[in-house]
Amino acid sequence: MSTWKTILLQDSASPLMEQLMFFHDHTMLILIIITILVSQMLMSMFFNKFIHRFLLSGQLIEMIWTILPAITLILIAMPSLRLLYILDEINNPIISIKAIGHQWYWSYEYSDYKSLKFDSFMIPSYELNKFNFRLLDVDNRLIIPFMTQIRLIVTSADVIHSWTIPSLGIKIDGTPGRLNQSSFSINRTGLFYGQCSEICGANHSFMPIVLESISPNFFLKWIYSMNN
Repeated sequence: MSTWKTILLQDSASPLMEQLMFFHDHTMLILIIITILVSQMLMSMFFNKFIHRFLLSGQLIEMIWTILPAITLILIAMPSLRLLYILDEINNPIISIKAIGHQWYWSYEYSDYKSLKFDSFMIPSYELNKFNFRLLDVDNRLIIPFMTQIRLIVTSADVIHSWTIPSLGIKIDGTPGRLNQSSFSINRTGLFYGQCSEICGANHSFMPIVLESISPNFFLKWIYSMNN
């Protein structure tokens, strides 16, 4: 989760987030090089006294500063397009989960397991334990097995919501009357926190998301206990 000392992105917990972080670093490196180069040229122009009274046009320099930015944009666009296709790809999901946004809580449905469904409300401050996080913990977590391909279907029962967990690189809008879907897998166990990322009303800040990643064996035991 994000803490007070987190300056950049959260630590990745999925292959998709790792790719997003690689692309972020790739783009930032190019931007830093451009910024340093332009700054150096501006400083040189401000502080030197060289003039060229007869300079009317420079075909060579204009070709250079047209071709170089085009190459730079290609170097950014190609990994970006590749990543977009990877994010949209859904290959043989093992589990399908439906997340429904409400004002102001989430409900989840495991349609593969006897229509298991439950609501997930934020824990009020007066009910928090010492190990809970204020405004982030919920009474019923979304439980999934790690190293498993998950298909997440998101919709809304009233207004537009957005199901988001930054460490997984997932942000899906929940739109009334529409089903949006994505696919992801988690490469480690743990608790992962998120919040609704679409301003959906007065209690928008009070509908957090908590995802718990556990081993497949414990997941099957949890499914059995919830269905009996």
